[in-house]
Amino acid sequence: MRVALFVTCLVDFFRPTVGLAAVHLLEKAGCTVEVPRAQTCCGQPAYNSGDRAGAKGIAVQMIDAFEGYDYVVAPSGSCAGMLGRHYPELFTDNPAVLPRAEELAARSWELVSFLVDVCGMQTVAARWQREVTYHDACSGLRELGVKDQPRRLLASVDGLRLREMSGAEVCCGFGGTFCVKYPDISDKMVSDKEADIAATGAEAVLAGDLGCLLNIAGKLHRHNRRIEVRHVAEVLAGMTEEAPPIGAPQ
Repeated sequence: MRVALFVTCLVDFFRPTVGLAAVHLLEKAGCTVEVPRAQTCCGQPAYNSGDRAGAKGIAVQMIDAFEGYDYVVAPSGSCAGMLGRHYPELFTDNPAVLPRAEELAARSWELVSFLVDVCGMQTVAARWQREVTYHDACSGLRELGVKDQPRRLLASVDGLRLREMSGAEVCCGFGGTFCVKYPDISDKMVSDKEADIAATGAEAVLAGDLGCLLNIAGKLHRHNRRIEVRHVAEVLAGMTEEAPPIGAPQ
């Protein structure tokens, strides 16, 4: 399978090791991976802020960039959800672009869901001696149905033990531009998430969306919580030594 990796803005700017981990996992699954240089932001910030014209312009660039690949895979439920759920909505009034948007949407997947549901991956050859808990990011869970897939692969990581938290499916308060528009509400939500994480006694918290992880890591760090924060791809790829935990002092 010829797979295009959609790196995403946050991975590109803040956590490139997540992209490297994604390539590693996809190649282990038998995929030929390419990273189209013409890819940009998916347009989600503009879309969520009501700038449909701006979002459409970005979407057309992305449709062009990912044309011809068997699949497009992103290590982010929110970005994969933008391609897979919202691109067709943008072009319901444009019959020239709509078929291309729908075709891209049908080929777009979140990373861990793709590994399990398309590639049939059931186990990984990774080891991480930690007790962890898992946060279900909103877009991956609600738009794409990502829930069991990461847990299934984490169960095969040697030495890892999962402690489920109360409210694992509850939003962390990031929500892209939501945390900027409604900072007080966002802070209360991430404070509740922090308490749920701490209550598990886990040594680390994992998720599949870097926005959530940066938000959670910031709150944990400000309260001096000694809890590691990592993208699930880094753990599954056995790349936890490649970079410090998210939010840790460099």
